[in-house]
Amino acid sequence: MDLTSKKRLNDGREMPVLGLGVFRSKDGEETYNAVRCALDAGYRHIDTAAAYHNEASVGRAIRDSGIPREEIWITTKLWNGEIRAHNEEAALEASLRALGTDYVDLYLIHWPVREEQGYLRAWKKMEAFRRRGLARSIGVSNYHIHHLEDVLREAEVVPAVNQVECHPELTQVELADFCAGKDIAFEPWSPLGAGKLLQDPTLLSIAEKYGKTVAQIILRWDLQRGFICIPKSVHKERIEANAQIFDFALAQEDMDRIFALNKNARVGADPETFTF
Repeated sequence: MDLTSKKRLNDGREMPVLGLGVFRSKDGEETYNAVRCALDAGYRHIDTAAAYHNEASVGRAIRDSGIPREEIWITTKLWNGEIRAHNEEAALEASLRALGTDYVDLYLIHWPVREEQGYLRAWKKMEAFRRRGLARSIGVSNYHIHHLEDVLREAEVVPAVNQVECHPELTQVELADFCAGKDIAFEPWSPLGAGKLLQDPTLLSIAEKYGKTVAQIILRWDLQRGFICIPKSVHKERIEANAQIFDFALAQEDMDRIFALNKNARVGADPETFTF
């Protein structure tokens, strides 16, 4: 396993298991430079969203890299307000324009909007985007088991991916197991707990044992759970270090020590109570 490693999705497509996330990366040079650095380091997977307001910088960096478009996996997401406004098609078209591409590799519903059964209605739109080739794979984000069960009752296409908050203080074991049972790939966001876990004593001791950073330990824990990783950074040295997780393996006892850190504690909004 290395930086080119991929996970086969339930639609038969192969998604790189490590990518760069750009949540809260500033539009312009910060995002542009982070994406260029990641691509130069060998990454071939970039995760953005309309709500991040940096799709244009991502697209410019990809074009300027000189790497063929088909070699780079681009994920973006459909925002909540566009679902409420029944504006899904225009939203995807705007994302494609900003990214400078005629398709995305993965399009996700960003949050399970409840109004007027928004997330169920939007899934039918997602299926149409896939049929038209505008989104080659489709999935969801921030979906709990009951959201997924609702979608699966009506879906023609099973979501390929569920991207949710997950880290050692929010291990999401039940949700991850449910997704595995439905062949839905699991993709943590904020895998490092928004950075607050980097000084955790248990993680520091495990990092010392393996001669790795805490970030590398957490990302390796995710990999060994079969997950897709999209750590965010705008710093060249961290982007490069986050890719150095394929040359070691955590012993089961250390995996278990990390699982024991679970507090069901979130750094982001709860999908049951979000108000945006």
